[in-house]
Parts: sequence; structure tokens; C-alpha cells
Amino acid sequence: MGKTAVIQLHNAHIPDAQKSDDALIQSFQEGNTAVFRYLVERYQDRVRNLIYSIFNEADIVDDLAQEVFIKAYEALPRFRFESSFYTWLYRIAVNRSRDEMRRRKVKRFFSFQTVESTTNLKMENLMTTTFDDEQTREVIERELGKLPEKYRMPIVLKDIEGLSYDEIADVLECEVGTVKSRLSRGRTMLKDALTPLIA
Repeated sequence: MGKTAVIQLHNAHIPDAQKSDDALIQSFQEGNTAVFRYLVERYQDRVRNLIYSIFNEADIVDDLAQEVFIKAYEALPRFRFESSFYTWLYRIAVNRSRDEMRRRKVKRFFSFQTVESTTNLKMENLMTTTFDDEQTREVIERELGKLPEKYRMPIVLKDIEGLSYDEIADVLECEVGTVKSRLSRGRTMLKDALTPLIA
């Protein structure tokens, strides 16, 4: 009995909801498209969080997330198991987000909470400035909005989503060295922009 047959036999005794991503994808590619809902349930929150981190706009999260999963459903028959499903799915989400940003031709901002994780600037330090809370948010969002997308996206994927350098390189389809360079540059740019706020 071959390895694939053994895997299929083993999976036959596991409820679909508990199967691995690869097992669900294999089942999907064999015609059992109903199992896709388990992949959606498994990753919908992560995709929604990613989209919200990029746009900081709750109203569009559900629509964009739905479009991401529709694209994933359509492309899944061609999935070749060369990367993990969730990095493949993130790539779809990032590309769809880029399309949306290009369509709008405006820059969107990270959530305010991202500032602490990205720059090590603490909320209490920011609040010692002469700005009130709303004014502080506006200043920080303005500076975040000046970051080019190629620097913003690695920060979202690393500091918010917690992906590894290899995973980010896979999602953004670039070299690991490029990810590290852009991440470092983006963090430095953001720190430099925000330093006057706590000087």
C-alpha cells in the first residue's frame, strides 16, 4: 500500500473539521468541495484581522475577506502544496488588498495599537505630549500614511500577524533579505517620524 493510500485510509477515520489543511485540500481537489467551509472557519478571523490591519476600516473587512475566500475557492484546484495553505491564503489577501489600495488611490493607516508593537513607543509616553488623544491619533495616522506600501506590508505581516521572515517572503513573493531590509527601514522611518512627539 502506497504512502498516499495510507494517508487517505487514516484520514477516512477523522472528522473533516479535524483534518489537516493538506488533507482537506486533497479532499477538495478530489471533488469534495464541501470541506472548503472548514478552511474558511479555520482562517476567516486571521484574514479579517489582516485586512483590518491594512485598512483600519471595519466596514470593508467582511466584503474583502469574502472576496479573498472566493478567489481561494476558485484557485484551490491548482494548489500544489509547495507552501502552507495559510501563507498561500495570505498572499491572496495581500494581493487583493493591494488591488483595493490601487483602486482607491489613497493611503490607509494601521490601527493605532500598531504603533507600540512596531516602534516600541509606549502609549504613556505619547500621552505626555501636548496633544489630546484624538489629535495624537491624527498625527500618528498621518505619519503612518506616509510609509510606502512596500514598507507597511512587512510591518503588518511581521508585527501584527506574527509571520516568520520565510512566510512573509512567501506571501510577498520576494527574498528573505528583502523582507528584513524593508522591515528595518519601515520601522526606522516610523520611529523617526514619531520621535518629535515624545521629545
